[in-house]
Amino acid sequence: MRAVLRRDDDYAAPGKPPCDWEDPAAREALVDELVNDALAALSALDGEQLEGPAADAAALLALVAGQDVEAGGDGVFRIARKTAADRVISTVDPEARHGHKSRNRRFDGYKAHLSVDPDSELIDQVTLTPANAPDRDAVADLLGDPAGSEAKPEIIGDSAYGDAATRADLEEQGFTVTAKCPPARNAAGRFSKDQFAIDLGHNTVTCPAGNTTTIVTGARGGRASFAPWCASCPLRPACTASRRGRTIAIHPLEAVLQRARAAQRNPAWQERYKSTRPIVERKISHFTRRAWGGRKARTRGLERITTDLHARAGAINWARLAALGARHDGTGWIIQTA
Repeated sequence: MRAVLRRDDDYAAPGKPPCDWEDPAAREALVDELVNDALAALSALDGEQLEGPAADAAALLALVAGQDVEAGGDGVFRIARKTAADRVISTVDPEARHGHKSRNRRFDGYKAHLSVDPDSELIDQVTLTPANAPDRDAVADLLGDPAGSEAKPEIIGDSAYGDAATRADLEEQGFTVTAKCPPARNAAGRFSKDQFAIDLGHNTVTCPAGNTTTIVTGARGGRASFAPWCASCPLRPACTASRRGRTIAIHPLEAVLQRARAAQRNPAWQERYKSTRPIVERKISHFTRRAWGGRKARTRGLERITTDLHARAGAINWARLAALGARHDGTGWIIQTA
């Protein structure tokens, strides 16, 4: 079976197809033609046993043709007004993804993650994830297998590694976690959750006005409702705008979060964090700004870029070892210590 394509003038050439990009009707017609051509090609392959690169190309074509478009009532394919989950952003690098550091700072590609020894300032480990992966997804690769080690190391990281689930998992493995616990915020500027006294031992929560209620536990944690008091409470304008009154959600790992927030109020914890994080941030800055093009990848794909990251880290570590006075004594490398 031969696919009947609507366009025959631009598939052999690289880059975008010819189109009056300022004309909405022309852009809409182009999208419809491209999607229909993709569907025609896939239809021609229906029932064929594809292997290797051909199978990968067909799967990628099916994904790209369907992830960002939808057919209207008139049968015309148009760009969908939604975002596809885990959206493929490049046909030449299908593993790359959209990412963002903040609401206004976005980037495409991947995220490099580093583990740094703060005493020697050597890079222990590097790993790579797609740009849309949460930082905590890299923890296992950065730490390796801790089984068998007698002294569990301390992990010092930012709030990306301080969520309840990640913290609980690391503590269960025996790691000591020094990472900021994400603060409880109220987007409207009213009382935050941290201003409510949560007593897990007695299964109660007390509001800023002094009213205490029982936590009702469910499959996804618990909830504490202050509805009986909110109607007549003088602090209500500073607490909630809900007609049903204020409700506090209790995380399934609330005890872990409470313990972490209590620890980071300790001056010793704060000093440890403040003295270590700048060392790590400086090494990350060194890695991204000076190592072979900084934040630009020289290759494509997770595997190849990861290999490149290891080479970059090795080069930076050799420079650091030289600064520490490393030398070869004929039998091995040594560092003279005071």
